[in-house]
Amino acid sequence: MARLVVMYKKPADPSAFDAYYANTHIPLAKKIPGLRKYDVSNGPIMTSQGPSDMHLMATLHFDDMAAIQAAFASAEGKATAADLANFASGGADMVMFEDKTV
Repeated sequence: MARLVVMYKKPADPSAFDAYYANTHIPLAKKIPGLRKYDVSNGPIMTSQGPSDMHLMATLHFDDMAAIQAAFASAEGKATAADLANFASGGADMVMFEDKTV
């Protein structure tokens, strides 16, 4: 499996972010071809030193890295990526990786 993790930094208006993310962005992202599973954080995001500057973390699961690349080359993937400008006022970092069970 491969994962795309999106780390959303604290937005200017957390309530507006949460409403838009739940009602608009998630339904849009769920249309991305090849998406196998979609998880989001629930509650505060912490570090070992205390609260994080992150507001929400999303983990999108795909079969492999090629599937992630194909997904975001699709019309649905491009629309989802473009949608970030509509609500992620704090910015977002993304990382992708393949995983294995150890």
